[in-house]
Amino acid sequence: MDTQIWDTLVESMKNAYTAGLGEGAVPRPVIMPLVRGELVGLIRVRPTSAGRDAQTGIAQLSNIAAAAGADEVVLVWETHDVATACQLPVTGPAPCLNMVHATTDGGHVLHQLPYAEQSSSQSPEGESSPAPRWLPAPEPQPGAELVPPIRAAVDFSFTPLEMNHPSPFGVTVVLMEEDGYDIRLTDTFAP
Repeated sequence: MDTQIWDTLVESMKNAYTAGLGEGAVPRPVIMPLVRGELVGLIRVRPTSAGRDAQTGIAQLSNIAAAAGADEVVLVWETHDVATACQLPVTGPAPCLNMVHATTDGGHVLHQLPYAEQSSSQSPEGESSPAPRWLPAPEPQPGAELVPPIRAAVDFSFTPLEMNHPSPFGVTVVLMEEDGYDIRLTDTFAP
């Protein structure tokens, strides 16, 4: 992935995260598959219940990448949010926005964007909302350990789906949307 695309994805996720916190919610985990350097889209995990369902929901983000034949994926999640939703221990900095870039060769690099919550400007109603104050990021970590549902999403993103259908990608998109995943495809990949 070239630097310009990576920087755009990082800035986009930081902006989305800032907006989400301003609305009082942490954005759910996201996968962004790429095929030959072209972004397929942004897929946000479906609403889940705590525990096994959350772990499964995150791992199933891989379906769209596998159906598209992705050769790269970027997964994004917040440390504390995923630990709480999946009922796992918090590992790594928290609060922290995490982005892992993975490729078909089995390699991945974890980028951590720690932050501190601070009050943002007040709304017209006189309420202040939290906003992240981004802290210095540690060096990217090639091959870093990933929490189990993220690791599963990375691994299964590059496992071809065995589906006897003329349009496995289109069917996967429809099925995932029916399950509640928020899917926003780029024009090139829109069915």
